[in-house]
Amino acid sequence: MSAFCSFAPNWLRLRLLVGLIALGWLQTATAALPSPETHVQGSLVSADASIQPGRPFTVALRLEHEPHWHTYWLNPGTGLATTLAWKLPAGFTAGDIQWPAPIVLKDRSGTVVGNGYEGETLLLVTITPPATLATGTEVRLEADAEWLMCSDVCIPGGQALSLTLPVRGDPPSPNPPWHEKIAATAAGLPRPPEQWKVTASRDEKNITLHITPTADRPTQVPEQLHFFADDNLVAYELPQTTQPAGTAGSARVGFILTAPVSPDGPQNATELRGVLTSENGWRADGSMRGLRIDVPLTVASTAPGASLSTAERGAPTPGSTAAAVTPANSGLLATLLLAFVGGLILNLMPCVFPVLGIKILGFVNQAGHARSKVVAHGLVFTLGVLLSFWVLAGALAILRAGGDQLGWGFQLQSPAFVFSLTVLLLVFAMNMSGVFEFGLRATSVGGELQTKSGLAGSFFTGVLATVVATPCSAPFLAPALGAALALSTIESFTIFTAIALGLATPYLLLSIFPGAVKILPRPGAWMEGFKQFMAFPLYATVAYLVWVLAGQVSEEGFQQVLFGLVLVALGVWIYGRWSMPGASPARVRSGATALVLVAALGLWLGWPQATLTQTPGSVTSAGVAWQPWSPEAVQQLRAEGRIVYVDFTARWCATCQTNKKLVFHSDEVLQTFAHKKVAALRADWTNKDPRITAELARYGRSAVPFNVIWLPGRNEPVILPEILTPGTVLEALQSETVAVQ
Repeated sequence: MSAFCSFAPNWLRLRLLVGLIALGWLQTATAALPSPETHVQGSLVSADASIQPGRPFTVALRLEHEPHWHTYWLNPGTGLATTLAWKLPAGFTAGDIQWPAPIVLKDRSGTVVGNGYEGETLLLVTITPPATLATGTEVRLEADAEWLMCSDVCIPGGQALSLTLPVRGDPPSPNPPWHEKIAATAAGLPRPPEQWKVTASRDEKNITLHITPTADRPTQVPEQLHFFADDNLVAYELPQTTQPAGTAGSARVGFILTAPVSPDGPQNATELRGVLTSENGWRADGSMRGLRIDVPLTVASTAPGASLSTAERGAPTPGSTAAAVTPANSGLLATLLLAFVGGLILNLMPCVFPVLGIKILGFVNQAGHARSKVVAHGLVFTLGVLLSFWVLAGALAILRAGGDQLGWGFQLQSPAFVFSLTVLLLVFAMNMSGVFEFGLRATSVGGELQTKSGLAGSFFTGVLATVVATPCSAPFLAPALGAALALSTIESFTIFTAIALGLATPYLLLSIFPGAVKILPRPGAWMEGFKQFMAFPLYATVAYLVWVLAGQVSEEGFQQVLFGLVLVALGVWIYGRWSMPGASPARVRSGATALVLVAALGLWLGWPQATLTQTPGSVTSAGVAWQPWSPEAVQQLRAEGRIVYVDFTARWCATCQTNKKLVFHSDEVLQTFAHKKVAALRADWTNKDPRITAELARYGRSAVPFNVIWLPGRNEPVILPEILTPGTVLEALQSETVAVQ
């Protein structure tokens, strides 16, 4: 083998290596897969020991699930429903599967994964033999059963099943123990409600079921209601809420069940079909868990009981903090001032700090040059900032007009964009470290600032400043952005222009007033060391963006991202080594070719293929157990009288991470959270989430960070400032006593 590798061409060795690696992965994966036939066993069983000509009889597909394994209902939510393909003798007919009431399926982490069954399950089917069937014979019933069995992994399963029954003329005798089990299953199949009346309505977000008893004293008061839709009308993975309805006498208590609408469901549904389950059953003996629901679905702008009232949901009310920042209560001039000041402060945010070093180098090199050239660089830089903000505003306007819900920093919700930005800043940082030079020599840094390429560099720096500024939402900027995304297109562009001018003003002033430029030190040998030192903030930004990508792509995808960045760095290093001062033109061309090829391979390998689908679950961070945010979770926790802290955040939001470091590493804050049993919810906006975008818009916001605290006894939340301190959070929590009084 080693001799073959020594003489084989490079491309063949590479393909052999890839093949061996793939073979190893395949062997490992195959060895790791459980044996399908051991997790769910299927069989056909009959309620009767024999059959009669022309008399329908019942058989069942019996599924035995191993612990922690499950199969799926007719509407699986996710996964695939179990199927039966019958191979019956001539004249026999088989009905549809009669589905028992399902349960909510969860994996071992508690994440909802669908609707289905666990343990021993019987799926009933009625079979009708022909009336001309001869007695004294036997018939063989055959069926191919297929199912999807899931635990931590999902594996297709199936069996070819058969059942042989004798044909007799006398009434059949029971077939123990299956006669009793099939009879119990049949008695518990979902049926239309008898002692209950169910009506349904919907609005844009929720479906609301009103369950009202038709008798003064129903035989059973249901508990832990849950609705399973036959189609995808209801979002199976989201929690449903139940609350008591009005009463008419001590026993006539109804219920209102609210279920979130699925974005993938039918938009114009006029009927609601499914199963309404009760944990303790609908009969006194608990024998029937599900009611078969088939009712008209009325449409209303706000269905009764579908959601809390505006005040109860904490929507902005006159005099509240949220209302104070909406466009209706603040004039356009005030909003423009906030936008300008917010853009100005952006220069001090950690997102923009790496660009400061780049621009400071430019101004140092411009010291002593003609004023007109210095001003030209400042104006070109400002033009780069303005055009970038206008492009961003235009993209937002176009996408939002098309129905997308977007906000500030929306482009960083795209793993492809984040990866591209990471590559760009990595190459830029390596350039500042002296690994290579774009047409310059290390001994004459900035020597061509007066040329066209120098102006292009200033323009590019303005573009870069805009790109890296979007992860940050500076103080005063959040209300301005909220207004920009709510006003008309022209007013929105005006606000974005004010933000851009605020960001560019310090550099523009330095270029216009030559006296300020002269204060800076003269160019010299010290600049090379300073330039290389300023590369490290760029490396820090690269590390930060890599961390953002870790939350957006799968584990395998993140591994490819890392190796892709290594290849890009290798290509840049090769170019730097082969294009050093004194290198021949042929060597420089070879270096450029190697750069293109190796870097292209790195881009191809590291390019994110798909966004990570995040599943809800508890995340313990800095001593706080964070639960995933949803309006239903807030509503439920408030109904329990809990204090609810909601953190709207994103991995690409540097200010968000700074807030967490400042607040949730404070022992006093952690002790207060534990003492008051504060429920902490995290609305993670790292990837695009229309529900979070819509919730931010309700408060006139379009950017993170955004933090609110729901206190018992208050109809609206306490809205915290963008920059948090432990004292700010503690002060808001201490106001709980006042709220209760």
